[in-house]
Amino acid sequence: MTTTLKRATAELWDFPLSGPTGGSGITGVDVIVVDLEDSDGVTGTGFSYVLGRGGKTVTHAARDMLSRFVEGQEIVPPQALWRRLAGSLNRLGRGVGYLSIAAIDVAMWDLYARKQKMPLYQALGGVAKTLPVYGSGGFGPTQDPDAAVDRALEYADMGCTAVKLRVAGAPADLARIQAVAEALPDDVDIMADANEKCDLARAQWLANVLGDVNALWFEEPLPAHDANGFATLAHTCSVPIATGEHHQGALELAPLMADRAVSILQPDLAMMGGITESLRLAQVAEHFNLVVSPHFLPALFIHLAGAAPAIRWMEHFPLLEPLFDNPVSMDADGNISPSDKPGHGIVWADGARKEFGTEL
Repeated sequence: MTTTLKRATAELWDFPLSGPTGGSGITGVDVIVVDLEDSDGVTGTGFSYVLGRGGKTVTHAARDMLSRFVEGQEIVPPQALWRRLAGSLNRLGRGVGYLSIAAIDVAMWDLYARKQKMPLYQALGGVAKTLPVYGSGGFGPTQDPDAAVDRALEYADMGCTAVKLRVAGAPADLARIQAVAEALPDDVDIMADANEKCDLARAQWLANVLGDVNALWFEEPLPAHDANGFATLAHTCSVPIATGEHHQGALELAPLMADRAVSILQPDLAMMGGITESLRLAQVAEHFNLVVSPHFLPALFIHLAGAAPAIRWMEHFPLLEPLFDNPVSMDADGNISPSDKPGHGIVWADGARKEFGTEL
């Protein structure tokens, strides 16, 4: 008997943050929540997001896709559904469409794994893997050096073997970087994230500063579109370059990989279009022997790591985690392992839908 998707919904949640957060200083997140149910009663839930608002457009696009390509249709493997949805963007462009696909893709993988009574990592063709988590939350690009040191040492006490500062390509970065580097134990690495704030000259200056403290990587030193700048920087500085959270699909990162202009790839779930395309990027990265470190959401991406050897790091940046019920967390050694529940194991906190759900 054919199994169909009898219910497919998308809704928008308005999730305010406690204050300006991260290098971009965002104060809220629009979360797009997709719920699926098949004719056997098996369900799956997925989500996407827009950092800094704009989620209404994404939610409308998700509803349109669900109506045209999902609800009432025969169930197909998640990769096949992803190709169907991505193909519908041929004359629209990736843009908002990929953010919409991400929520549907996560929900479909959840349902697919639940139908097989498997944790997501197994449904993806992998095995459970334990990976280190680096500390990323609580740092800012104008942060006082003493405050940055305090936060870095908190992460070291939690077991993290690396921490990631925020920088802006400004003279004040120097004191912050040096203070943290001097305070950290010898077995804890330092990274820095410029959140696309530098031009090439400032990025080269900052790369020299980071080279002096033997930084593990320099993240988003330039705007995502500046492929020539990334190539120049990667070929002239000693610090490995990381980027990817603002790129859409493996296609946009392929030139950087081919030019050896990046060493660490950082797919964002929403921008990348979900799990399916994030896995494809990790497989291409493996071919180039590059490292993949996804953009936050360790409870979800640790499943992907089980099927993708190129994924080596998880990021602790607790942005959406307050929406989750009992999210997977780090152990005392600063590592994370996947849930063994069927599906991705992420469940919404009690009352979250009622508190944050909003009318379009």
